[in-house]
Amino acid sequence: MNTQPVDGAALFNEVERFHRRFNAFPSEAAYVAVVLWDAHAHLLDCFDSTPRLAFLSPEPGSGKSRALEIVETLVPRPMVAVNASAAALFRAVSGTDGRPTILFDEIDTVFGPKAGDNEELRGFLNAGHRRSGVTYRCVGDGGAQSVVAFPSYCAVAMAGLGSLPDTILTRSVIIRMRRRAPNEKVQPYRQRVHEKEGNALRDRLARWAESVRKQVEGVWPAMPEGVTDRPADVWEPLLAVADAAGGDWPRRARAACVELVTAAKDDDKASLGIRLLTDLRDTVFCGADRMPTAVILDMLNAMEDAPWGDMGGKPLTSRGLSRMLSEYVTAANRPIRPRGIRTASGTPKGYYAEDLADAWTRYCPPAQGTATPATSATPQVTRGAAVAGEPPVADTPRHSQSDAAPFGVPA
Repeated sequence: MNTQPVDGAALFNEVERFHRRFNAFPSEAAYVAVVLWDAHAHLLDCFDSTPRLAFLSPEPGSGKSRALEIVETLVPRPMVAVNASAAALFRAVSGTDGRPTILFDEIDTVFGPKAGDNEELRGFLNAGHRRSGVTYRCVGDGGAQSVVAFPSYCAVAMAGLGSLPDTILTRSVIIRMRRRAPNEKVQPYRQRVHEKEGNALRDRLARWAESVRKQVEGVWPAMPEGVTDRPADVWEPLLAVADAAGGDWPRRARAACVELVTAAKDDDKASLGIRLLTDLRDTVFCGADRMPTAVILDMLNAMEDAPWGDMGGKPLTSRGLSRMLSEYVTAANRPIRPRGIRTASGTPKGYYAEDLADAWTRYCPPAQGTATPATSATPQVTRGAAVAGEPPVADTPRHSQSDAAPFGVPA
């Protein structure tokens, strides 16, 4: 038996080089994150949670499946799943053969727009993020059924087109894959030849993991500034692994953490509500203290880089705006609702900055520049609508929601 200590940093460097031979990841941070994820799978019982690893891309042929193939050679007890049922997965995780590392290819067929209802599988993936996660099922026949708690905690790597449900994305390290450019070369992967190389690295990762288990178990690694809450849950196991490896990996891990957490926030499609709040603050209100609904919709639907002009094939409507904003509350803990705004032509419905201010503070990223939304009761100059009988200012959009559908969207 080889009793020589394993140099973690040198081993991680070798694992990274192995990935680089076959995978064209989009950034240095992606290589770092995937290597750390490979290693953390060998130490799963040392952590309270395990991040999902998500290789996502907008188009086929972006290297997602190949990324899973390489990961498969490096992790303990890999279980390749395509369209696996929730029942099959939780029985595999709770079986007697040891906890598998689940590699879920074509995850878009499970959660894509044509996939139908997969709440059980989503629940399994969500519950298995935590060490305490279990899935409850009735076992037995007829009246002899009893409720059994099946353990769900396991490492899961996924690959698919498009995006994933927000409950899974927020528990994931997200690698945005893309097609290789002509100058990006990788070595062809031949399973019969290269799988053995990956498995040899896997066995060395397992030896290293055993040698640092006591060092890793129960530690709380120092997080980069600003990484808290769910992102911290995601990255704590990976940073703990990097610290145990030593060398340059603690620094590289934290740099990758900041980069990928920031990218996930920038690319967050899950929170359409947060996008709405942010656009209202930064593009529509811009310091105004109130705004009629018609003007808000005109401005939102005219934004070229926003989803509002095509919400299911139609522009955002007053009913849709009200429904989305009512999910958030005012400082007085009441749902945000439209209220009457006095103008020279009547009292149209609209929204007040003071009603939105608490949600802006709690949910939106910091505003760019020095302009801040109005949060006091002091009347301010409004855009697009006047207060107390004054006429609208000149920058009111000339078109209304009723007379034109912006950018070719059918009315």
